[in-house]
Amino acid sequence: MSIRRSMTTRRAMTAVAITTGLVLTVVGCGGDGGDDKPDGKSSPTSSGKRGESPAEKEQDGQGATDKVLAEVKGEESITLTVTSAVRDAGGFVTVSGKVTNNGGKFWAAANWRGEERELNKNGSSVAGANLIDNEGKKKYLVLRDTEGRCLCTKFTGGVKPSQTADWYAQFPAPPEATTKVDFQVGAMPPAPIELSEGE
Repeated sequence: MSIRRSMTTRRAMTAVAITTGLVLTVVGCGGDGGDDKPDGKSSPTSSGKRGESPAEKEQDGQGATDKVLAEVKGEESITLTVTSAVRDAGGFVTVSGKVTNNGGKFWAAANWRGEERELNKNGSSVAGANLIDNEGKKKYLVLRDTEGRCLCTKFTGGVKPSQTADWYAQFPAPPEATTKVDFQVGAMPPAPIELSEGE
């Protein structure tokens, strides 16, 4: 009886071991089918980009500042693009964007520095820009430091043909109720923009 019992016990243990091995094999194979979750390797479906619009792809590569609020074309084949107009916590508005020289000549932004004598020390810059609140009938000029230097981009060396340069300019913030203004600089047409709140 003892031999039969030990044989039965051995057979039962063997069956349990084989069953456990088969279960582990099935579980181990189940994760490599590729139908569930990606395995972390680079592939078109594991990148999380499937179904993205061209605009989203562009923003992924270049950042959210590429959203175009306004674009105007004017003097000397210049294209002015406004990509951001944000109210800052300190009571300022920072407007930024890009300027592209589509002409065949070097562009020095001479008309953009403004007509005030004090602004001449800013050289090639956006010092002459302004924000126009049409509803409130007010014009806001670029802020300056105590030495008369504008809180804005200076185009050191100008902009060569076919080149694009980034720019920014800071202004006093219009009242909270004002959400839309016109950005204007030099002989460029006014660019209507919407103000957003900073984070």
